[in-house]
Amino acid sequence: MNTFKEIGFWIIGWVLIGFGILGLFLPILQGVLFIVIGLAILSSRSQLIKRFLEYLEKRYPHQHDHIVTWRNKIKHWFKTD
Repeated sequence: MNTFKEIGFWIIGWVLIGFGILGLFLPILQGVLFIVIGLAILSSRSQLIKRFLEYLEKRYPHQHDHIVTWRNKIKHWFKTD
């Protein structure tokens, strides 16, 4: 079952990146959003993508702060006590 889950993450991540690339050219899709979500999913599985996201974090620290703020808000919404 773990292998199935692993393959599922890879497929979902790459499909979202594909949608993101399409979204860069089509006005109905949010391209950057899909790319970022796909990279976030794949970063948990790929060291190369994790390093790329760390590079982006260092290059654009102000945007990273916004991402951290939203990540904490989302964690708070789904937090169970």
